[in-house]
Amino acid sequence: MSTTIPDQAAELAPAVSSFLATDLHKAYVGGQWVEAADGSTFEVLDPGTGNRIAVVAGLGKADVDRAVDAAADAFSNSGWASMPVAERAVALHRIADAVEARFKEFAQIESLDCGKIYAQAEADIQNFIDTFRYFADLSQAVNYRQVIAVKGHEAWVARHPWGPCGFIIPWNFPFLLAGWGLAPALAAGNTCVLKPAEDTPLSALYLCHVVHELGLLPAGVLNVVTGLGETAGAAVSQNPRFRRMSFTGSPEVGRLVAEACGRNLIPIKCELGGKGAAVVFNDVDIAKTAQGLVNAITFHTGQVCCDATRWLIQKDIYEDFVAECKSRMQDVQIGYPMAAGSQMGPVVNAKQRARVLGYLEKGVADGADLVLEGGAAELEGLNGFYVKPALLAGSLNNVAAREEIFGPVAYLAPFSDEEEGIRLANDTEYGLGNSVWSSDLQRCARVAEAFRSGNGWINSHNVVVHGVPYAGIGKSGMGGGVVSPDTLDDYLRPISVVRPL
Repeated sequence: MSTTIPDQAAELAPAVSSFLATDLHKAYVGGQWVEAADGSTFEVLDPGTGNRIAVVAGLGKADVDRAVDAAADAFSNSGWASMPVAERAVALHRIADAVEARFKEFAQIESLDCGKIYAQAEADIQNFIDTFRYFADLSQAVNYRQVIAVKGHEAWVARHPWGPCGFIIPWNFPFLLAGWGLAPALAAGNTCVLKPAEDTPLSALYLCHVVHELGLLPAGVLNVVTGLGETAGAAVSQNPRFRRMSFTGSPEVGRLVAEACGRNLIPIKCELGGKGAAVVFNDVDIAKTAQGLVNAITFHTGQVCCDATRWLIQKDIYEDFVAECKSRMQDVQIGYPMAAGSQMGPVVNAKQRARVLGYLEKGVADGADLVLEGGAAELEGLNGFYVKPALLAGSLNNVAAREEIFGPVAYLAPFSDEEEGIRLANDTEYGLGNSVWSSDLQRCARVAEAFRSGNGWINSHNVVVHGVPYAGIGKSGMGGGVVSPDTLDDYLRPISVVRPL
């Protein structure tokens, strides 16, 4: 299979061209490349052109169950779970090193597969590398046997890996989120079955090629099952042999996965959607703050769960701030993700483009003012899934202000004072990430701590740092966070040991 990219795009690395030329990309199970038992396949498209770039094995329930069996067998028999912590950490560092050595290849695959601006794809690859190194190092600092001082007894808590862990990840940050899930689970000694989104499976499969080629993990420790959500994804969520489950995606699908896990009494971590607010006070640098929020809403074409999609602006700067944002959003350069000068690429597929355009229509029909029209973007010679950034304004009861759009659309509203700004920010079923913008840092701290969300950011947005807990509440998630010591602890099973004296 050949892959054609536009003339203005950077030339693909030879290893990427070779990888994409594969007639059928198979799943990776038990250290082997496998097809679906019934021969099912699905196509993967380049969102920037709409062209097919890969055909991938579409696994069914029996195939997924075999992958979980392989992970369970590897947990019991491969020696990975009982390996000294330092040796597992070395393996994780070697994976990070291998990805770093192929940095350009992974970045090109990620950009091509999910329509991500190339520089943003590079940042995601670096995040994966940093995540593996962070948990490799952290795992060596954990106290796996903690003595408890209690009267009349000798007591301690020992921590062990749980067993096979399942991961279902979405299409917006496929490689970064694979790292967020796999790294802590592997560092703790668990085995893994990863189900990537059907739109974006290629970077996870390329990781398996690298791991397999270099012999970085025992067979069955890492398994990647490809397929549709309603088949392969459902099979992952329903398998009773998992000991931990992690799902990242929409609240609607998260409920289904959590329900399936609940029937099997499997603990689940859900990282779901968001409707984040940015509370902007009248003492900000208008130009700088407007640019910061425009950058946030157009980053990866607004397909970011923790994005600021409700911009709450203090009344006496509202008109000036809105005008500045409109001007800057109009200057955003929409283009092919791997072309020089592109600042915003396409959304991931036709369904997502229709969702974004549909919310613009519903928002206006529900009474919103159209500050910046948005709509479909037509790029010469490209049949990809492009949309223009848009701004809506009006009542925060509007459907476009209440529901997650997952595109480059922000909703604007004024507020009078600090109390009202906090109240409006918290008036949502979601609770992932909000931000406060002001030159008064004491006020910033007050407001950030008052948010009903998992994360409160000051004079910036989408700030996720290794070592700092990141999680959501309400419709934005449950069951623990990511990229922090708490995350590693999620993948260690505690047992209390007590001896009467």
